[in-house]
Amino acid sequence: MRTQVVIVGAGPSGLLLGALLAKAGVDAIILERQSEEYVLGRIRAGVLEQVTVDLLDEVGVGARMHREGMVHGGFDLLFAGQRHRIDLQTLTGGKSVMVYGQTEVTRDLMDDRKAKGLTTLYEADNVQIHQFDSANPYVTFERLGKPHRIDCDAIAGCDGFHGVCRASVPKSAIQEHEKVYPFGWLGILADVPPVAHELIYANTERGFALCSMRSATRSRYYVQVPLTDRVEQWSDERFWEELRLHLDPQARETLVTGPSIEKSIAPLRSFVVEPMRFGRLFLAGDAAHIVPPTGAKGLNLAATDVKYLSQALIEFFVDKSEVGIDHYSQRCLRRVWRAERFSWWFTSLMHQFPDMGSFGQKVQEAELDYLVYSEAASRSLAENYVGLPLNFGE
Repeated sequence: MRTQVVIVGAGPSGLLLGALLAKAGVDAIILERQSEEYVLGRIRAGVLEQVTVDLLDEVGVGARMHREGMVHGGFDLLFAGQRHRIDLQTLTGGKSVMVYGQTEVTRDLMDDRKAKGLTTLYEADNVQIHQFDSANPYVTFERLGKPHRIDCDAIAGCDGFHGVCRASVPKSAIQEHEKVYPFGWLGILADVPPVAHELIYANTERGFALCSMRSATRSRYYVQVPLTDRVEQWSDERFWEELRLHLDPQARETLVTGPSIEKSIAPLRSFVVEPMRFGRLFLAGDAAHIVPPTGAKGLNLAATDVKYLSQALIEFFVDKSEVGIDHYSQRCLRRVWRAERFSWWFTSLMHQFPDMGSFGQKVQEAELDYLVYSEAASRSLAENYVGLPLNFGE
């Protein structure tokens, strides 16, 4: 087989890249190690920045999102027992975010790719990338017990933190930056109405909590837990009781509980690799960087990566110019580090750390108090939360 671009990974970033390239007439084959059902079973974030919404519209898959998603013009910060609303639209000149689950984004992109007859090969085992430091890269894999090879001009590594693409780069050619946080998020998904119409980010002496949702009838809740905790230690009843202890009186009254349909503990880390390009191999999304989920930057950052990458590859194939691919890594990393800074700051502000004590808690509450009563500070939070424009600072 031969194609112009092999995209490794059929998550939302790989599928979005495939859609952007297809629209420009650039051929791409997507390889995915897991089954289609497994990919759709992943439970992930659900807050989309305007940039991501616009990209989904650009490739023609936004109709269901606009029909079923929920536009949020603000969110609440809860600290010292009281809630304070951050009015995103007022602070950013009318911008908002869209609550629409990553699983639904993936489904929409999958369905669109199928309808257009574009090639996605699921259950591709033992994927290996070769000669990506030359003008003639290729990818080998096994499928249905048979070996295969795809020759190409470029490889896009959209295969996540544990994928083969970044792991194939020589250690001497890559620099890793990492911060591991000393806690995780215990999250549950339940078919109950949300406790509020918008998200609530809670800072308490018991730690962080987040009240989120996937729809008007499906809620997603999180509480901070030690990394030593295991899901088996947390019954549904224990989780709901712990969540109540993080909420204000009004939220406790309106909280509806029910059986969980998914429960997991996610560790938190900040992670960036530099550069994001190695010859004809380009990393995007979680293959290149991880942000803590505080502030919901992961999927949105991946979406902007693939927008930049699609522009660079279209320039390469259509305009016969290497300027875009030469600047891809630098362009992405400037935006990546801005998002890393915001996610680190928001995480540091909202969580209990082992050594912070009562002094640290009071300092957090003082900063939050300043944040909600200072228009300048609120605006900074709001503009980062809704997402910086694609060309910010360029």
